[in-house]
Amino acid sequence: MKLKDIPKEELEVMGYDDIAYLILEESKKKMKITDLFKKVCSLRGLSDAEYEAHIADFFEILTTDKKFIMLENGFWDLRTRHSEKLVIEDDDDEYEDIPEEEDDNEEEQEENFYDEDSDDDTTDDDLKDFVVIDEDEENE
Repeated sequence: MKLKDIPKEELEVMGYDDIAYLILEESKKKMKITDLFKKVCSLRGLSDAEYEAHIADFFEILTTDKKFIMLENGFWDLRTRHSEKLVIEDDDDEYEDIPEEEDDNEEEQEENFYDEDSDDDTTDDDLKDFVVIDEDEENE
């Protein structure tokens, strides 16, 4: 449906995002958020004061609505017209700078930390007065 065919009463109850979607779809070009919202306000019959009061809300709507995508230099467009490029970089060199000794040392420390049979008796001292009873003993 074209924007010019939509009655003004219907435009007044439509959300900003729905009108913005129709504007971008019909124009088939990206737009700055200010220009896009000015068109939305014009179609809904909003004043300049209402434009200024609601531009932040409009920005929030566009950023949370998955139908829209923010492009470079503050332009917005429909996400369906843009494909996302996935770049996978090989960062094997990133880990070559770490000396092997540090890695081994860290592993040994982690093993000792979780080793139940370690010679560290501090946990035994903390639990020497600890008594475990089951529900039957508790009820007696």
